[in-house]
Amino acid sequence: MESFALPLAVITFGAAIVNGALGYGFSSLTVPLALLFLSNRVLNPALVPIEVALNAYVLWVNREALPNVSRRVLPIVLGLLPGVLFGTAIVSQVSPGWLKFATYLVLLPLILLQAAGFRRPLRSERGIGFLFGGGVGVLYSVTTISGPPLAVALSNQGFAKKDFRAALGFIRLAESSFTAVAYGYAGLFSQESLALIPMILPSIAIGVPIGAYLIHHIRAETFRRVCMSFDAWVVAFGISTLLRDLELAAGYSSFMVMWVVIVVDAVLLYRFFKIHAPRIEAEEAREAERRAHQARAFPNGKGQFAVPAANSAID
Repeated sequence: MESFALPLAVITFGAAIVNGALGYGFSSLTVPLALLFLSNRVLNPALVPIEVALNAYVLWVNREALPNVSRRVLPIVLGLLPGVLFGTAIVSQVSPGWLKFATYLVLLPLILLQAAGFRRPLRSERGIGFLFGGGVGVLYSVTTISGPPLAVALSNQGFAKKDFRAALGFIRLAESSFTAVAYGYAGLFSQESLALIPMILPSIAIGVPIGAYLIHHIRAETFRRVCMSFDAWVVAFGISTLLRDLELAAGYSSFMVMWVVIVVDAVLLYRFFKIHAPRIEAEEAREAERRAHQARAFPNGKGQFAVPAANSAID
């Protein structure tokens, strides 16, 4: 265990910074890297209790927006439970090598879709919410990752920033809590898994506040996009390594997946900084100008002109 204590601490520290900044991303960054030297069956039960606390914190910080989103995301939350139960059964029975491979294969398209800025709003949220929740429940209980599909889904449906973070915290607190109970019932909390928690907690305690501070000084969308690129490269490397380890490809041919993903992501990254980033910057500048104009027009901050004290007395 001591041989990978330092790498795990470094990985979770970086992931905690991302989580503190964006409200999600801890597992999305930790799992692809940690699976290079740990199995899902050991790693997942260590991460799930930590994620319960992290998601509760995210929801608490954004609790004011919860009434705006709770009814909209309730079908997703209800769909989580059967998905979590099915996913827990998979973790208990599937061999570690193939489970890692399946994890990476599922994550890669989700990350690339998010990186491409995929948007396609759905009219029937309630109709598809339960089915989507079931899929997310399976994905989370197998991988402890749900950030990429949830971010795509909530962004598609036009959730504002505060509402987005509240909805994300609500769904992720439910899925992590359900998974913790299911793991406990299945007997997946081993001594080996629990021994990882003390290695991870200091990184979170330091990293989350740093991320919360950094996000006020850098553009959130740019930060998120760079994190996704890193995530895509790590997942592609994991797939390539497992192709060789599982004897599905030989020699250098197994790393073709990694190089293809790097090229695709480089194109998406170029498009983001060439097209999307300037547009986002212009929108933020317009919003800042609008707020400044509103502040000048309504100095008392209540949507009406301030009334001078003298006039007030005359009235």
